[in-house]
Amino acid sequence: MHMADALISPAVGGTMWTATAGLIAYSARKVKAAADDRAVPLMGVLGAFIFAAQMINFSIPATGSSGHLGGGMILAILLGPYAAFLVMASVLVVQALFFADGGLLALGCNIFNLGFFPCFLAYPLIYKKIAGGAPTQRSVMAGSLIAAIAALQLGAFGVALETVFSGISDLPFRTFVLLMQPIHLAIGVVEGLVTAAVVTFVWKARPEILNAAEGFGRIGSVDMKKVLWGLAAVAVIAGGALSWFASSNPDGLEWAMFKTSGKEELESRDGVHATAAVVQERTALLPDYGFRKSEAAPGADAGQPWPAVDPGTSVSGLVGGALTLLLAVLIGLGLRRRKSAA
Repeated sequence: MHMADALISPAVGGTMWTATAGLIAYSARKVKAAADDRAVPLMGVLGAFIFAAQMINFSIPATGSSGHLGGGMILAILLGPYAAFLVMASVLVVQALFFADGGLLALGCNIFNLGFFPCFLAYPLIYKKIAGGAPTQRSVMAGSLIAAIAALQLGAFGVALETVFSGISDLPFRTFVLLMQPIHLAIGVVEGLVTAAVVTFVWKARPEILNAAEGFGRIGSVDMKKVLWGLAAVAVIAGGALSWFASSNPDGLEWAMFKTSGKEELESRDGVHATAAVVQERTALLPDYGFRKSEAAPGADAGQPWPAVDPGTSVSGLVGGALTLLLAVLIGLGLRRRKSAA
């Protein structure tokens, strides 16, 4: 559900950049005030985990479409909404700058759609209401599943609204929405099941992490090695090898665009879009999660079999996960130092 710049007008892109920057500043203040040092490694490992998980597109049967994990609910439930929003922003910034996944002009939209709805709406209004103050395995799983589905539905609707408000694409709002919502409902069910599985694993291993995320105490001296090593191992395996098995079908957004307009990608129209494209081309070290075409072997793009065993994909998964981990940890450490100096 990463929006390309061609869907977004400079006015809408700038507005969403401003809104997202405000949310980042607000979240940073909240995380700084809480400043649980023990949460910093968890922020980094979860960022790497979500980056790797988003590389694995899964097919949606009978549609010709695919989806991937958003991860916002996993982050919100395990980190709390404010740290989760910062980590999601880290994931999407790394993807946009170094892998050309999602446009730079649309970056504010993507962070808002994948971060705001799960962290600030679905988490407090759905998950916490279902899980309750004394969560059980059943309530944790139910809350995770339902909240993840709701968050993705809201994010998909946000994409449609931002597109129609931009007014630069030939995507009729009614048709676009009627395609976006059902396909992302199917994707949301898978995301909800994965979210429930990950959250239940952490809840069983260290329920103190979920309690700290909800504001009931701090992680403190809790031994998190099992959780951290478990998530790190999955991130390495997913980014380094499981990404070879990603579906080649268009994702839910591309599928809805194609069904509406006959095109999976739209062309940008003005200088702002062109400038953003040039900047992104220069910063993208591994565009589309692979080596640049000039560096790839001849014929690498022709009829690649499935699974697509590609060293470029593996390198992208490992490098991207490491960059996201580093950025999330630096944010956490930076906020901790600012509080210490205050």
